[in-house]
Amino acid sequence: MRIATRGSPLARWQAERVAALLGDDAELVVVETSGDKRPDTPIHEMGGTGVFVKEVQQAVLDGRADIAVHSAKDLTSEPTPGLVIAAVPERGDPRDALVGSTLDDLRTGAVVATGSVRRRAQLAALRPDLGFAELRGNMETRLRKAADFDAIVVAAAALDRLGLDEHITERMATNVMLPQVAQGALAVECGEDDDATRARLVAIDDADLHRSVDAERAFLAELGGGCDLPVGALARAKGDEIEVEGLVASLDGRIVLRETVNDTDPESAGRALAEALRFAEELT
Repeated sequence: MRIATRGSPLARWQAERVAALLGDDAELVVVETSGDKRPDTPIHEMGGTGVFVKEVQQAVLDGRADIAVHSAKDLTSEPTPGLVIAAVPERGDPRDALVGSTLDDLRTGAVVATGSVRRRAQLAALRPDLGFAELRGNMETRLRKAADFDAIVVAAAALDRLGLDEHITERMATNVMLPQVAQGALAVECGEDDDATRARLVAIDDADLHRSVDAERAFLAELGGGCDLPVGALARAKGDEIEVEGLVASLDGRIVLRETVNDTDPESAGRALAEALRFAEELT
């Protein structure tokens, strides 16, 4: 199985994890993405979601790879023509993690480093006194930079997967910091007409998790945003229903709107949540 992936340690871990789940020998097709080529540029200045996946997807479209493995949060909310998300096999801890200090222990005027406008907006709402700095690079680079700030914020799942969870000072509850759409989930794409590969990937798909990620992605698609917009969501399967909680905030964190919607259809739940938050925004 030829697996297209970015070259970072986390991306390789994810690709190898999918290979292990499939029980196949794998050849990694390592691809450098637009986001990798500009490590010092804030993600929202490069166009937001999608900068870490387009070249990886192209490897499948060109026939250089059979599947592409991504952090699901890096995917654009709209489907890529010619590809399908055939499996969402597992999700790590979806929460955000503070490294260097707990939220309560941060001094007045502390500087927190994060490249995410979603994280900045929610932290600013909780602690208007905080200052913020940009943070990019692979996880090892981010951890090295942590000493330059009072704290940094990263995805807990990334540290868990790399065996670096001892650096976590606080895992932030989702009622305090709602995660990015699909954070912690793996997504596996293949060609939409590649029936044989799709059939193999179905065997490792977690149906309830896939529905939850579909709901979160539908929410983001309906809003028409990416990681350049302070948006968060987290969905959970509850029997036949999907419960999805979402957030939209102003960049400065002065306005933070949250709603929760339940529906049996994931995409309907996501769209309804987006409409509810649009209506709430109009009332502010």
